[in-house]
Amino acid sequence: MSQSEAAVQYAQALKAGQKTYKEYVLAGRYPYLQILDEILNDSMVAGNVDLGVINIPSDQIVGTKGEGRRTAFAADFMPLLAPDSEFAMKWTELCAAHLSDEGIRDPIRCYEYMGRFYVQEGNKRVSVLKSFRSPTIPGYVTRVIPAYSDDEAVVIYYEFMDFYRLSGVYQVYFSHRGGFAKLQAALGFDPDHVWTEDERRRFQSAFHYFEDAFNKLGGKKLPITTADALLVWLDFYPINSLKELSVPEIGKNLSAVWSDVKAKALAEPIAVNIDDEDEAPSKGILNRIFGSVFLPNHLNVAFINRPDPIHSNWIAGHDLGRRTMEQAMSREVTVQSYNLEPDSDVDAVMEQAAEDGAQVIFATTAPLITACRKLAAKHPDIKVLNCSVAMPYTGVRTYYSRIYEGKFITGAIAGAMTKTGRIGYIASNPIYGVPAGINAFALGARLTNPDARVSLAWSCASEDPISELLEQGVDLISNRDIPTPNQNQGSWGLCSVEPGRVLKPLASPYWDWGNFYIRLVTSILHGGWEALDYKNSGKAVNYWWGMRSGTVGLKLADDLPDGVRSLANILCQGIIDGTFTVFHRKYSSQDGSVISDGNRWLSPEDVLHMDWLCDCVDGSIPSYDELLPMSRSIVKLQGVYRDKLPPEKEGSLL
Repeated sequence: MSQSEAAVQYAQALKAGQKTYKEYVLAGRYPYLQILDEILNDSMVAGNVDLGVINIPSDQIVGTKGEGRRTAFAADFMPLLAPDSEFAMKWTELCAAHLSDEGIRDPIRCYEYMGRFYVQEGNKRVSVLKSFRSPTIPGYVTRVIPAYSDDEAVVIYYEFMDFYRLSGVYQVYFSHRGGFAKLQAALGFDPDHVWTEDERRRFQSAFHYFEDAFNKLGGKKLPITTADALLVWLDFYPINSLKELSVPEIGKNLSAVWSDVKAKALAEPIAVNIDDEDEAPSKGILNRIFGSVFLPNHLNVAFINRPDPIHSNWIAGHDLGRRTMEQAMSREVTVQSYNLEPDSDVDAVMEQAAEDGAQVIFATTAPLITACRKLAAKHPDIKVLNCSVAMPYTGVRTYYSRIYEGKFITGAIAGAMTKTGRIGYIASNPIYGVPAGINAFALGARLTNPDARVSLAWSCASEDPISELLEQGVDLISNRDIPTPNQNQGSWGLCSVEPGRVLKPLASPYWDWGNFYIRLVTSILHGGWEALDYKNSGKAVNYWWGMRSGTVGLKLADDLPDGVRSLANILCQGIIDGTFTVFHRKYSSQDGSVISDGNRWLSPEDVLHMDWLCDCVDGSIPSYDELLPMSRSIVKLQGVYRDKLPPEKEGSLL
């Protein structure tokens, strides 16, 4: 009986192989097995390591060591030779053995290179077992270690080798650096924890269920790995739920965050929306695209604040913006505010806002991003926004201001008014957008004083940055920006150093959240939200508005010299009109690299992701270890080097 069944199996496998062959030829791809000896040369190899006999994931067996039997198999190891060939007879005999009590016992011999396996002995065994969709195939494996280089694929593979030494798991692979360390932490393991056999078994079982759900949603069509998708899923759901949920339940949860999974495949997952783009198209245009049903006449808007506005100037600025928007749009919006205490259950408050009918939710601090993502996954009909920057999450839109535009103007004021040529600058945290502010200020100072130098201090790394700068002989200091338009300037913004170390205010950028909220909510009412979805399909949207929208303003001291005041107003109007661009000029970084020759236009993404400082800045970006404890959480979340920080240990699968 097994012989006849084996013959039928060969016929089916042959048909599958012929189909694969034709598909590959039509797609312009090589239709046969890959050959390792044709891929490698001696300069690419650092050495070999014997791994012994392991269970090899069958979908990672992609080719042969040498060129023998090159045309006998299609690219998926299915046979291509006629049923009456000697090859087919031997294949059928192996298949019959597999179907009998005897089974296929001998392990294959193969070489592994960069996570893929190439068979030296046992090609037909692999073909037979793959035709039965065997998930693993036992084999004696020799690992070919690639010569180390800065190539992304090689760096990731070296990370994999460290992970394999700890886990003994081959099924997991990532398409970006840092994934293996993140997974180790997500499982609740220390970085150097060696997995037990029970831990390995439990993980592989859970991973198999997740992979099944991932593939059923079309995961194989995405240029990412199952493990990439797992890390996205773990942002929303605890690791131990993998052992509690069925495949359909995992699939349901995964489908809720599928847009974030697909964004992992994008080279640039964030679309930066600047205020000179048309973020609020006419209703006539949107009616033609989406239909009037999508355009509401009234919105229920919720604000989630943590901490309470009375305890934070930052939150107070947003709360003033809320009240300004509510007053200006009283007929179009109903607004509710939720102020959280430090020990409040954020997820519960978010859910309460949803139950109260919120259609738009603004969460006014970056640490609320995780709760925002969970809510957006659970309630995809609610428009959820978080006040943060450079967050690659499609379910939540982020918003921030281009405060660097105001910094450039105060830098120009400082360059014009300094007597010593030495100007101080206090930066907050090394997060996205802050280096742009430092560099814009420095370039502004250079605009009016080519010999000016900027001394940099960080409030996140120094208990007394003002004294630190004064000791360096500065006669002007750029301090924190005014958080609201009507704030008494005090020692905010750019100040001159007067006798007795008194700081006299000269000018400051300010954040006008009222203008921002009015414009954005109006945009939503007019269909701007859907228009950006249509334009930036698959990307996370980051609103990054500046002076043109009124989100950033500039406050000048009454006694500022007339000539300096006129210059500031001219620069301000030029930025608003678009006739003047902060970074469209010649400048270099501290290491001497020419960033712009004066003709290069920096994209918003280039400016947002700056992690370097201009050559006229004295100081550096502090490392994570140099930060004060209170600053580390925000830097982990939004820091310019956040992707290079070691992940923190989380839950446990066991």
